Amino acid sequence: MTHNRRKPQARRAFLQRAGLQAAGLVTLVTAAARAQDKLAPEMVMYQDQPKDGQKCSTCLHFQAPNACAIVSGNISPEGWCAVWAAKG
Repeated sequence: MTHNRRKPQARRAFLQRAGLQAAGLVTLVTAAARAQDKLAPEMVMYQDQPKDGQKCSTCLHFQAPNACAIVSGNISPEGWCAVWAAKG
């Protein structure tokens, strides 16, 4: 009988570990999906210099110190791209 009591505990522990691992996997997949939702710099004509007085640091989508909500990769505050929008 002692042997039968250990099985449910082992099964319960296994299921708990599996649940935690699944939650961790969901977190990783969600983060990867968010990163893939961004556009490649080439798609938006990104350049690391301002254009006509417009630059990333004055854009609505810029995320200091060097990221963008729309464009993937390392974004210069002095850069520019075709999705530039003035902060409002």
